[in-house]
Amino acid sequence: GSHLQLEDVAPRIVEHPTDLLVSKGEPATLSCKAEGRPSPAVEWYKDGERVETDREDPRSHRTLLPGGSLFFLRILHGRRGKPDEGVYVCVARNYLGEATSRNASLEVAGE
Repeated sequence: GSHLQLEDVAPRIVEHPTDLLVSKGEPATLSCKAEGRPSPAVEWYKDGERVETDREDPRSHRTLLPGGSLFFLRILHGRRGKPDEGVYVCVARNYLGEATSRNASLEVAGE
């Protein structure tokens, strides 16, 4: 009989993040789900810069959820800046390639 071989596949994004409007101090989640074999590693970029999560910095208020979504414990927003506001993309990679999600903008609602 024919043996079904599981072939490795390049990542693809199956759930894209959507634009968010969040009140300051509130939690927020940017969704991202990727499929691939082997399971792709997901990274987030904001305005082209890689987003650090609690994996790199335990004090970070941003957590990379197991499925690949980016969770904000609370949206930071101060008089001196809006560190969480910007345009986000999620990138899923494995050795066969990478997939980039659509852009999602995160805006902090006005005071």
